[in-house]
Amino acid sequence: MENRGYACNTKVGSAMDVDHCQQKEEEEEQEDPFLKFVDYARSELLSLEGDRNKDDDGSDGLGWSWIVSRILKTCIAYSSGVTPAILLSELSQAWSEQRWVGAPKKPLELINHLKKNHRRTKLPNTVTIDSIYAKNFLSLNSVLEAVIIDAFVLPGTNIHMLTLGDYWSSNIIDVYLHRRFYDLTGLQNGILKRGREIFLTGCYLRTATGGSGHPRLLPTEYLVILLDENQDDDAMLLGAQFCSDPFSSISLDAVNRGASYSLYARIEKIESSEIHRKFETLQRKQITLVDGDGVKLKFFLWGEQILLANLFRVGSMLALDKPYVNISVDCDTETSEDLCLEYGSETQLYLVPYIQHEEQVCVTLTPNRRHGSRPLGSFNSSQDLKFSQVSLPRDSQGTIDFSNYPFRSFVVDLRIKMTGISLYGAVTDIIKEENNQQTVFSLRIADTSGEIWTKLHFARFCLIIYLRSLGRVSFGHTVYISGLTCTMSKQKCLEVLWFENDIGASFINLSCLPALINSSCLHKLSRLTDIFYQTSYAQLLSYNF
Repeated sequence: MENRGYACNTKVGSAMDVDHCQQKEEEEEQEDPFLKFVDYARSELLSLEGDRNKDDDGSDGLGWSWIVSRILKTCIAYSSGVTPAILLSELSQAWSEQRWVGAPKKPLELINHLKKNHRRTKLPNTVTIDSIYAKNFLSLNSVLEAVIIDAFVLPGTNIHMLTLGDYWSSNIIDVYLHRRFYDLTGLQNGILKRGREIFLTGCYLRTATGGSGHPRLLPTEYLVILLDENQDDDAMLLGAQFCSDPFSSISLDAVNRGASYSLYARIEKIESSEIHRKFETLQRKQITLVDGDGVKLKFFLWGEQILLANLFRVGSMLALDKPYVNISVDCDTETSEDLCLEYGSETQLYLVPYIQHEEQVCVTLTPNRRHGSRPLGSFNSSQDLKFSQVSLPRDSQGTIDFSNYPFRSFVVDLRIKMTGISLYGAVTDIIKEENNQQTVFSLRIADTSGEIWTKLHFARFCLIIYLRSLGRVSFGHTVYISGLTCTMSKQKCLEVLWFENDIGASFINLSCLPALINSSCLHKLSRLTDIFYQTSYAQLLSYNF
């Protein structure tokens, strides 16, 4: 991705040599009271932080979209109207909680020690333990990247428990261990012990009831044990157990006689498909594995097992102990190999994760004034060096996540392989597309830098809720959309996609937000004669009768 720098004059009153149209756009954007309050609120939060963020690299900083989302959530909660004090109070409390979650003041000693060597980026569906407590909810496809704090047996039973923590939370949570993992919990040589990292998914949450107890996770079969090749014990395990059986040594006759294999290979590809049978349609994940000799073999996950694929990343090394060996024909697949692997009842999985590094996206402190409202640098010039560089995560496909980008994104800045984008602008056109699976609307969104088509995918059962809560969108309405992804369409044009169920996705119609109308700090009161035809932000009219 091209690195872009932004420079501007931070003095609002400075004379600028621009044509009349450009000056009109700047004045219009500058006068948007909602955007001005966003900038003001962020400057206040930064001033409250003081020197606590001196060593922050900006990746966990106050993202522009985070502030806008929190303000709009508060407006929805306080439909009768808000004041600057209410908004700043809510923002301050939310930011303090987030800072506590991201960097607890008294982290567990074990987590703190392991965190020094933690270099992985989160998996796409990863949730934190703190978020489970906050929402009292956990979806089935959520991923927990956890560290075992303790392993124990419930008194008077044979029920094994694990106490889990993670690198981003101040809370811990207990999980009932599935019986297929009991052999791995021995006090002397068990691998599931204090300090071991694991990935797990497919968890159900047992919430606390009757005002006593605390939430726990019910047993799940979908658990992967992490190994570190730089640790002696893990290196010995890999060498002794998993490096003696190449794919070429697998024999179906030996399997039929009771032989089992321990295999070690790199994940080359992860693909999804559906198998249509007479009375059902079965979901399947096809994972292509490559061993040290370059031999390829398919590893299949069926039905609910596909949740395991949430724990894998292309490039990671996967160790399979006692995988089920099947004939490719029985796997409903057409491959050049005679055999394939499946997740059997005795299969154990170990993972050496692929370490993804973050990309440094260099920007100067102040975005171009031609594109937006007053930059935060104008509030506090002492922050100049702090945001001179922003670290943004990039995945193995080159997609960069802008969820925590500290500045507002504009249409002119959009490029392919950008995700976590938020846009704020006016609706200039609406088209409802034909789609049998989802309700899809294409909205043309315009800001002062340009306009772009945004394709919104709503689940049918939630569409009515969205229309009732957000108001029916019309031409000229001001909207805020977060969780956007930029991609290339079949016509080789830049396309912006939004899916209602994606993490971080929100769609808010500011023009139908009661709190915006009732809050003088978020709108501008104008006379009818003062309104420009091209005004792209919300205004209220005053009439004299």
